[in-house]
Amino acid sequence: MPLMPTRTRSRRREQGFTLLELAISLVIVSLVSGGLMMALSARHNTLATSETQHRINNARDALLGFAAANGRLPCPAAPGKTGLESPPGGGTCTNPWDGFLPAVTLGLAPTNAQGYALDDWGNPIRYVITTYGDTDYCAGHMFATTNCLKAAWLNKQAAPDLHVCSSATGMSGNGASANCAAGSTLASNAVAVIFSRGANGGAHPRSLDESANGNVDRLFVSHTQTAAGTANEFDDIVTWLSPNIFYYRLIAAGRLP
Repeated sequence: MPLMPTRTRSRRREQGFTLLELAISLVIVSLVSGGLMMALSARHNTLATSETQHRINNARDALLGFAAANGRLPCPAAPGKTGLESPPGGGTCTNPWDGFLPAVTLGLAPTNAQGYALDDWGNPIRYVITTYGDTDYCAGHMFATTNCLKAAWLNKQAAPDLHVCSSATGMSGNGASANCAAGSTLASNAVAVIFSRGANGGAHPRSLDESANGNVDRLFVSHTQTAAGTANEFDDIVTWLSPNIFYYRLIAAGRLP
């Protein structure tokens, strides 16, 4: 078979890529672009997680500052309304287990147009308060009623009852009787819980653990985030307020005893 003249081979190279060469180039570009996009997405999620944790920590400090100034915690803001606590002035909170951080009441930013504090994914930060009360000292929730805890301090041991678990597996009960499974309790006496539903916003919980943070009860789940698409996908960021820290701040502020 006669060899192709050198001039003909050179002319073909000068005319550009063959279809095969072009296809291979496109595959390589797609792989590189996909890898870069995944790296950028992971980097963005890491930064968003860090910033959201920072905002939650600031919210926790703001709640303690509010309590030191007012002798109580604010009620959560009601869904679909504004970033003001509900009801104004505290007492019996309208949405103790399914409300939002009352950013307007606390003077926090950033917020959306309704006044709800936002995480770094643009979703409202959630805030939950214990419903513990004692009608001998006040008509409303003890930790949301001005000086109710002070009135009971020397005569009654308060019993905040929010539960935080490391897993929702094996949890029992519902509402005010919801409990963690044996060995998974992180806290059984939290005064308040502040949390973000993560990048997916909790709109479509991917796991039992994420679903537990959307139920209207006293039980919440906190553990290390897991990757999207895994069997137990979990990207919520959860912080809670222990009664001992809360009491210490009130004592330091002269609100207790």
